[in-house]
Amino acid sequence: MTNNITINGPSQGFEDIKEVDSNGIEFWTARKLFPLLGYSRWETFDEVIMRSAKAALNSGQNVDNHFRQLTKLVDIGSGGKRAVKDWKLDRYACYLIAQNGDPKIPQIAVAQTYFAVQTRRQEIFDKLPDVEKRLFIRGEVTSENKKLFRTAKEAGVSHFGLFNDAGYRGLYGASLSDIEAKKGIKKGELLDRAGASELAANLFRITQTDDKLKKDNVRGDSAAQGTHNMVGGKVRQTIKDIGGNLPENLKPEKHIKEIKKEIKLIEKQTKRALLHVKTGRKDKE
Repeated sequence: MTNNITINGPSQGFEDIKEVDSNGIEFWTARKLFPLLGYSRWETFDEVIMRSAKAALNSGQNVDNHFRQLTKLVDIGSGGKRAVKDWKLDRYACYLIAQNGDPKIPQIAVAQTYFAVQTRRQEIFDKLPDVEKRLFIRGEVTSENKKLFRTAKEAGVSHFGLFNDAGYRGLYGASLSDIEAKKGIKKGELLDRAGASELAANLFRITQTDDKLKKDNVRGDSAAQGTHNMVGGKVRQTIKDIGGNLPENLKPEKHIKEIKKEIKLIEKQTKRALLHVKTGRKDKE
């Protein structure tokens, strides 16, 4: 998964003048930005920047983290150069500038959409290490569960609900229905509402049960249920031994489908905003 969005179209717009510093932080320079925002006079735009910096200060932000004044050398002809004022602006600074810009300028409306979406997108992607881990493990759980149920079927298991519940009883110390009731979640939501740590415990339960059924040549419902329960209990004991949080005590997370939907929505909004920036189009109300 990546937060990089590739947009095809004319080579113009906010994405084209965006830069990335040595710390990986995206930024825009004011001298390049102000023509795209529809301003013809630097002095007028500089006033907007100062108002925006004040707004950041009033909201408790460290202004220097978002607005950094620079001195830039520009050519003045005949090989001469002159020092002019410039700003290094991060995404949040640009968002505030768009919000404090002249609403009569069409480009300001486009910028407000673009930087609002970019700021929201970054809020999502800042959490991606944890989110990606959760999405990855959830995918592994789904895949390995299919393997386990194939193995269980080959072992002669016919009551898959009881077989599945036996594993949960071992790992959680309670039946699946009791776990769902304790966590306050709907039926069938346990794994989709589990965080990365809880999913990892379940993944270990699943893979180790699959191996155990094959290795010990387990046959029949009763023996398979006992094996699943035993493996789940071993995983539970390991969690206790290392001082970890038992899975039944872990709070449910946002449903995995909502996470996927939100990421897709952010990507869609970002693509649309970037396209509008490049073409100058706006959504119809």
